[in-house]
Amino acid sequence: MNKIVYVDNAATTKINDEVLKEMMPYLTEHYGNASSIYSVGRESKKAIEFAREKVAKALGAKPTEIYFTAGGSESDNWAIRGTAMALKKKGKNHIITTNFEHHAVLHTCEYLEKQGFEVTYLPVNEKGYVTAEQVKNAIKPETALVTIMYANNEIGTIQPIKEIGAICKENKVLFHTDAVQAVGNVNIDVVDQNIDMLSLSGHKIYGPKGVGVLYIRNGIRIDNLITGGAQERGRRAGTENLAGIVGLGKAIELATANIDEKVEKVTKMRDYLIENISKIPYTRLNGGLENRLCGNINFSFEAVEGEALLLMLDFKGICASSGSACTSGSLDPSHVLLAIGLPHEIAHGSLRISINDKTTQEELDYIIECLPPIIERLRDMSPVWEKVKNR
Repeated sequence: MNKIVYVDNAATTKINDEVLKEMMPYLTEHYGNASSIYSVGRESKKAIEFAREKVAKALGAKPTEIYFTAGGSESDNWAIRGTAMALKKKGKNHIITTNFEHHAVLHTCEYLEKQGFEVTYLPVNEKGYVTAEQVKNAIKPETALVTIMYANNEIGTIQPIKEIGAICKENKVLFHTDAVQAVGNVNIDVVDQNIDMLSLSGHKIYGPKGVGVLYIRNGIRIDNLITGGAQERGRRAGTENLAGIVGLGKAIELATANIDEKVEKVTKMRDYLIENISKIPYTRLNGGLENRLCGNINFSFEAVEGEALLLMLDFKGICASSGSACTSGSLDPSHVLLAIGLPHEIAHGSLRISINDKTTQEELDYIIECLPPIIERLRDMSPVWEKVKNR
């Protein structure tokens, strides 16, 4: 296979050459432990603090509010569990979230329910949005935390974060957002948008895997998730991932430069793909177009199985993902697609394409060329295709 078209950037991104170059000295020469007091260790500490400043600047935060973690899932867990355990002592045992969050949030909330917490799962509408009014109506005296993702990882819908944050601020409830998909694709200012805690991940923004961030507004005290050391100002134990942190700092600096220009370019490519894929009969775009990530395209094709679709695209060198949870071995369709009202049989035949500013017109045209005959072939093999056509 000579041709590879990678359009699964929502899953992970290729590390940027500039990021790798920035990391390399901290893998080979400047490898000291940042907790050591000798000069080699002090150089490592200085590099971490420089990266912390870059992350803070990208988010409109202060360096003292930035904590490095092992990734977005850890950051989500820390924000939610840490808040729940800290505020339970004050009689706050209620959490508000949505029914289409990333599993790092949903499974954490389910765990807390088993520990006696009450969780309200707000429904999203058929286009994949929740409203600030829904949040306002769900808040009660026992509410400790609202956690709602900035942008959905499957269908790309961007939530009204600033308005939700304002409702939380007005009601003195902490607000956390999983911004893993949003960072680098939208302009974020944690102060202006009333965000108390925010999670992000390095490998979604052309940085390394295994490193992330939790922003915690100064003055907020939540329980630690990992104990055993004084790293990250005593709030997250473990020897720092030095090269990873340096890489994340460079990656977020690059990803948040000229966002508006990048969004304009990628949105045009996204809309071009959507227009052409929509020509395939019995096809549905999942998620609203208004307030949608610039690089996200998610379609459902009736009488098509997502797993088979991915394999046939892979045979053509196209790397994408499905709405089906095939990678986890589950036969259940995506919880996100079910949350917006898709029947199981349609949700199973879904395709997510996530492009970026490095995607070429040639690649877009290749996808448009390959997809229709694949869909046609899969439908010809489907036992339900005739029923779909004749209903």
